[in-house]
Amino acid sequence: MKLLTVLVLCSLVIAAVIPQSQAVPTRQAFVLDINGVISPATADYVERAFDKANQANTEFILLRMDTPGGLDLSMRSIIKKILASPIPVVTYVSPGGARAASAGTYILYASHVAAMTPGTNLGAATPVQMIPSAPTLPNEKPPLQKENETDNKNLSNQAQDPMSKKIINDAVAYIKSLAVLRNRNAQWAEQAVRAAASLPAKEALEKNVIDIVAISRTDLFRQLDNRKIKILGEEKTLTTQDLTVSEILPDWRNKLLDTITNPNVAYILMLIGIYGIIFEFSSPGAVVPGTVGAISLLLALFAFQVLPINYAGLSLVILGISLMTAEAFQPSFGVLGLGGIVAFASGSIILIDTDVPGYGVDLGVIAGFTVTTSAFFIMALGLVFKARRHPIVSGQEQMIGAHCVALEDFEQRGRVLVHSEVWHALASKPMKKGDGASVQSRDGLILTIIPHH
Repeated sequence: MKLLTVLVLCSLVIAAVIPQSQAVPTRQAFVLDINGVISPATADYVERAFDKANQANTEFILLRMDTPGGLDLSMRSIIKKILASPIPVVTYVSPGGARAASAGTYILYASHVAAMTPGTNLGAATPVQMIPSAPTLPNEKPPLQKENETDNKNLSNQAQDPMSKKIINDAVAYIKSLAVLRNRNAQWAEQAVRAAASLPAKEALEKNVIDIVAISRTDLFRQLDNRKIKILGEEKTLTTQDLTVSEILPDWRNKLLDTITNPNVAYILMLIGIYGIIFEFSSPGAVVPGTVGAISLLLALFAFQVLPINYAGLSLVILGISLMTAEAFQPSFGVLGLGGIVAFASGSIILIDTDVPGYGVDLGVIAGFTVTTSAFFIMALGLVFKARRHPIVSGQEQMIGAHCVALEDFEQRGRVLVHSEVWHALASKPMKKGDGASVQSRDGLILTIIPHH
């Protein structure tokens, strides 16, 4: 009886402990890697990872960053996700030699905790496609300025035209608002945008641009422990003890999106799509060129939707292909073809409307496709269409207009020789043996002929 009582008590204890252990999931830190240019694929990767972290018992999200910058729209999508996140976001510029340049600086400022490892740098946050470099004379030295001078009058010389000023002022206001939100150095943030200023890790810490300098992830976690931060207006204390670290890697969707949004790949997909559709129209029923072309063109259009496309450039590419096609249909002694080549090459060069490093169609790719496209349309299609204008040499149609010779004398109906074949023929006039005629029509095995005399 006593043994039974003991077993029952043990069962109750186990039943009470197991649900509690299952009800409290393990606290964890999600680690994301932002490497290379910040693109639409990067934004998609970060947004989906944040959604996954929100469904788990996540202490904080760690963005491990090494980027030269990227697209403004992608950067702002990531920052919106950070600002709305109920989970603290720690951005860590790592490993040594890494950087958080341009768009990376904005993301670092937006994060709840900004950290860097020694040997890294941040800054150079000027919108590069908007600010032309000021010309300098040979051997001319730039004027000396005070170390902490940030007067807008001195900095505004870098942006002369109204559009550049508008973009710069918008970028300054944006990064300063992030600096105020996170209680960081707003004065230096303005310099990073207007004067492309940069800082190494140690100086960034001294100037209150970042919060932590950590030599490793272990050191970072040690410094984050018991750190108080404000998130969505409420104070929270980070606890890094007994954390499970989970790395979220890009899945197949992110890799596919990253591949097709590469400007070179999107450009090639567009041309493959156009070529395939032209092939399908020139040879109806081929199926394969049309199918491949349609899929490639749809993928290219999806990529163009998220890329900074210059639609004037896209129009020039299409115009160039149209002019080269017209040259194949209607030879104009090279005028249309030359115009098409110029339009195609010019449109390809200005197709991507940004100077962000890593975003632009490679000139080698443009040159290769320009030469290939020119040869294809001017030579290959030209030969095809010229061949179509040649006389028909087989089938029923080749009989019409053919020359025939009477094999016997006859009044209306008799035998004639056409293409070394003997046919029955109906003539409108009497024929004598050896007389010539032309085939007017064919009805089954009987030809209607017109005598030459």
